[in-house]
Amino acid sequence: MASLKLPEVVPSPTQDSERLRKAFQGFGTDERELILVLGHRNAQQRKEIAETYKQLYNESLFDRLNSELSGDFRNAIILWTYDPPERHARLAKDALKTNKKGTKHLQVLVEITCASTPNHLVAVRQAYCSLFDSSLEEDIVASVAPPLKKLLVSLVSSYRYDKVAVNLEVAKSEASKLHEAINSKNLDDDHIVWTVSTRNIFQLRETFACYHNLYGTTLEQGIKSCGNGDLETLLQLVILCIDCPEKHFAKVIRDSIVGFGTDEDSLNRAIVTRAEVDLLKVRFEYPNMFKSNLDDDVIGDTSGDYKDFLMTLLGRGPEGE
Repeated sequence: MASLKLPEVVPSPTQDSERLRKAFQGFGTDERELILVLGHRNAQQRKEIAETYKQLYNESLFDRLNSELSGDFRNAIILWTYDPPERHARLAKDALKTNKKGTKHLQVLVEITCASTPNHLVAVRQAYCSLFDSSLEEDIVASVAPPLKKLLVSLVSSYRYDKVAVNLEVAKSEASKLHEAINSKNLDDDHIVWTVSTRNIFQLRETFACYHNLYGTTLEQGIKSCGNGDLETLLQLVILCIDCPEKHFAKVIRDSIVGFGTDEDSLNRAIVTRAEVDLLKVRFEYPNMFKSNLDDDVIGDTSGDYKDFLMTLLGRGPEGE
């Protein structure tokens, strides 16, 4: 349930490139025109526009956006214009360069591995190698401390089966093994890491449901009972992204706009990366979780072209042409 809205008749990449070029020229940049074009094109169309723009004008569209724009609007529209695998590769690199404690900066790695398709994960890993001359796995090993390193390397290295295939007996057995590991407070157990990183999403959801039925508590609550360390936090995030990614991204948006100041990087990441995936589901889930309207909360915490662009990706901005 993507929120992105496309025009009934999509112009050619050459026509869109000409519109963008015109928006850059003259006195000041026509930001509204940039939103009308780029904010209403899907990933393949944006990729073709960037390639055509380069061919026509012998300059990078990304460089031109970077020089013409500024602030949060610039960051958001450039992030959106990237091809999705490259976008996630860059976000992963930024996360691994961050010398921060805790797990918040590692959320994007869990999103790539647990809230994306197996083919997208492979494409992200390929883009990462091409961009940074090292593998995502290598950089996780170099940048992340144990025991988080073990879990993240296992997650990014897997290729899950992506069809609906569920075995109830396997789900019951693995729920029992998860319960044993939690009871012994051994969250670094190989079975936990192996299960959450290799089983297909539908099998895992059945395992989570079995765990709840068998033990009267959710797997997340079981993990939480082990403590409030970084591994517990990261595992809870893994479970949520597998079980209900729209709840995770609703929470990312909420956390980015409540409190003092706005976390624009997290807000951008949630809206930009899910606009072509399930942002409508996120919009529906948000009021159930927080008793407020997502669109209204975003509008109340942003302004100007930045606000207009985010609302366009949410399906509420001006219609594309």
